[in-house]
Amino acid sequence: MASDKRPPITLVCTETGDHNYVTTKNKTNTPDRLELMKYSPRLRKHTLHREKR
Repeated sequence: MASDKRPPITLVCTETGDHNYVTTKNKTNTPDRLELMKYSPRLRKHTLHREKR
């Protein structure tokens, strides 16, 4: 289980709007919204995924 410092977050593809990944992040070290280049299965390429709030 995740603690309060590492809550689970959902990553959403910016091009398709799909919720492809669930991960955790440290709120103390990274207070801003997380952005990662991840693989989108629908588009079959790497696209920008942002943290959903």
